Amino acid sequence: MENFQMSRQTSDEIDRFLNGAATFADMLWGFLDESSEPSQRNLQDFVDKDGDHDDEDLSPRHVEENRIFWETQEQLLQATLFRTTSLETRIRQATKEAIKELNLAGVLCVCRRPAAGNCRKCLQRELSIRLQNAGFNCSLCKSKWKSTPEIPSGEHKYLEVVEKSKKGEVRVVIELNFRAEFEMARASEEYNRLISGIPELFVGKAERLKALIKILCAAAKKCMKDKKMHLAPWRKHKYMQAKWLGTYEITAPAPLPEDRVNRVPKPKTSMLTFDLRSNLPGIHCTAVEVV
Repeated sequence: MENFQMSRQTSDEIDRFLNGAATFADMLWGFLDESSEPSQRNLQDFVDKDGDHDDEDLSPRHVEENRIFWETQEQLLQATLFRTTSLETRIRQATKEAIKELNLAGVLCVCRRPAAGNCRKCLQRELSIRLQNAGFNCSLCKSKWKSTPEIPSGEHKYLEVVEKSKKGEVRVVIELNFRAEFEMARASEEYNRLISGIPELFVGKAERLKALIKILCAAAKKCMKDKKMHLAPWRKHKYMQAKWLGTYEITAPAPLPEDRVNRVPKPKTSMLTFDLRSNLPGIHCTAVEVV
């Protein structure tokens, strides 16, 4: 991040992007409003019907447009990630420390699996408790959306910290597998290079997340179009927005059952370890020498 440099003109373009204004990439690929009617340039959702398509356009103009697009997406992505606030930094640091503690402790959860291992649900629960103990108003969130002609139904779980400020509530989203949400098996080299620049652990305000989704979904759309492949509905902009920015419910992490909290296993008793005189004081015992 320290080596990232931009011209004043590029910085102004990024400011306009984050404020909702159109940029070159917006005008070129038309991704500002996924719900609007497709332009003449995007009449279909990148479906290759029966393999009947024109050969790849390798004209100088196409190559230049392709280069400009990916450079613009890279600049927008880095600028969006770079502009972090002190609140985001504090939550991110606390989350990393909590994850490190869980990895070292291997805390058992209600699913009886290591919380730092394969159990995402219990890891989220443990993180929420630790962030609450650190003074953050952290909750478990579950988003859920219905099927539409454009996207299928689904649900997603993540963490959220809400802080009050003079301007109102600030919502900070915590996603433990952010990069994995955007990885594609048959992506282009340009797309994979762009995705490698995003963190696996995302901690950021909802506005920042919204801008990142916009950038990454535009890149996925461009990638699939260049490869003459169908863009899966769960890769679309509306589907990704629904995961973190749609309707959701908040649930507080339930406490662990009593038999799981600081449980110290009781030593097993046998006739060799059971003290008859201390446990049964009224019994008459005669010492016997064992040879």
